[in-house]
Amino acid sequence: MEFLIANLAPVMFLTLVFFLLLGFPVAFALAANGILYGLVGIELGLLTPALFQALPQRIFGIVANDTLLAVPFFTLMGLILERSGMAEDLLETIGQLFGSIRGGLAVAVVVVGTMLAATTGVVSASVISMGLISLPIMLRYGYDRKLATGVIAASGTLSQIIPPSLVLIILADQLGRSVGDMYRGAIIPGFLLAGSYIAYVLIMAWLRPQSAPAMPPEARDFHEPNGHSGIRSLVVLMLFSVAVSWFVSSHLNDETSPIDEKIVIGILIWGVTALVIAVLNKVLRLGMLSKIAERVTFVMIPPLALIFLVLGTIFIGVATPTEGGAMGAVGALIMALLRRRMSWSLLKQAMDTTTKLSCFVLFILIGSTIFGLTFRAVDGDLWVEHLLIDLPGGEWGFLIVVSIMVFLLAFFLDFFELAFIIVPLLGPVADKMGIDLIWFGVLIAVNMQTSFMHPPFGFALFYLRSVAPRDDYRDRITGQMIPRVTTGQIYWGSVPFIGIQLLMVVAVMVFPGMVMHYKAELTDVDPSTVQIDVGTAYGDDDIYGYGNGDNADPGAGFQ
Repeated sequence: MEFLIANLAPVMFLTLVFFLLLGFPVAFALAANGILYGLVGIELGLLTPALFQALPQRIFGIVANDTLLAVPFFTLMGLILERSGMAEDLLETIGQLFGSIRGGLAVAVVVVGTMLAATTGVVSASVISMGLISLPIMLRYGYDRKLATGVIAASGTLSQIIPPSLVLIILADQLGRSVGDMYRGAIIPGFLLAGSYIAYVLIMAWLRPQSAPAMPPEARDFHEPNGHSGIRSLVVLMLFSVAVSWFVSSHLNDETSPIDEKIVIGILIWGVTALVIAVLNKVLRLGMLSKIAERVTFVMIPPLALIFLVLGTIFIGVATPTEGGAMGAVGALIMALLRRRMSWSLLKQAMDTTTKLSCFVLFILIGSTIFGLTFRAVDGDLWVEHLLIDLPGGEWGFLIVVSIMVFLLAFFLDFFELAFIIVPLLGPVADKMGIDLIWFGVLIAVNMQTSFMHPPFGFALFYLRSVAPRDDYRDRITGQMIPRVTTGQIYWGSVPFIGIQLLMVVAVMVFPGMVMHYKAELTDVDPSTVQIDVGTAYGDDDIYGYGNGDNADPGAGFQ
């Protein structure tokens, strides 16, 4: 009993790990451990029964949390877009655009994965869409199976780090920070990660040309009557739109405007310019644009408009993340209607899945709240703090140990479980050590991205396995027999991309400016320059200056 009284917090934590390894549902494992050890603590005299009187108010606080409303909004938006045909059009068009270069199809998958990440925020939607559409094409033209499956799984997980990511919403809520700041901090690491995937694909295509061949000429649909590809027309259109965007945005924004606002306004003007030129060319039949230039413009603008509707309104301060998610859901519904893909069955299915995922998140959060209430009552937070704050190396030692711990736990826990169990324990310690919690949250988010890619439990690998061919099949275009994709090929294909994700963790740790730029627009105030003159401005009877004292000085007050 003496041992249990002295070590109730670590025993409680180890019991939770034991139940999770047994496969017990996370939400109920958390809640059951909280209640069980709360009763044990009361029996041992460590706690009082009044402890559980705080539970109803805490649970009501979760239900009343406006920030968490963004979760169902962004989930619904992603599910609607998955079924609206946007992913198919993007993959077909971008695949044709890059198909003439070695590794072009894989580059197209990363580009589309990045755009889907910036619109859906749901990993399953991205991986399943790209697995169904692009994997058969890559197998048809002889791509290495490990490279093909790895790039699809990795590109799908970009939804976890590129805003509007559900993980960033949860992390911001658990760390007590602004979702908008978390989005701003994660935007550069997210796009750098996508660029790293493209660089890896191009390097592999250069070192091993047979692993990522170019599409044969007969497979490229967009050709001009003169036999040219039409890429030159697209380049001219893009450069002209960028020039117009730079000219207009430089006159709309002054030097003090936040960098996020400048980028968003610039992208908006660029997209509007390209769309106007393409529409005029098509309606008036001017013949200025090639087929591929016109196709790329009409396919790219709708998702870019949705990105602006969601992220743009958040970054320029027009909408909160919750309001941005609501507008994104409405925008996705409008896009599905315009594409004539909307139906009652599709809407019902999307809303049903959204409700299930939202309830899943809510129940885990309620369970973690019950667990956290008891864990803190038995000084578990102090135990974790003493365990981590005394590590050799100070702040760097803490960050390295936390990164290794999150990486290893990601083998067994998914990102929601990590966010609700581990982050509430680590956040206060990081805050006490003076670590910026936005930077800390982005660092953990990049690390937790590996939880989707870890063999054998990575969800992205499960999603891809569900749509990859399990048996040999005859290709409907070429008529050739295509060998099946094995589970081992999917697992080994994920390893290089896990390495790239870990390199990005190191980069964020070594170069914090990648995240800390979100503070650039804040004005620092030196407390030493603040003067408060309250004295006897209006007489001794009224030091705040509201009286009629004989010593009234209308110039006195606050400076």
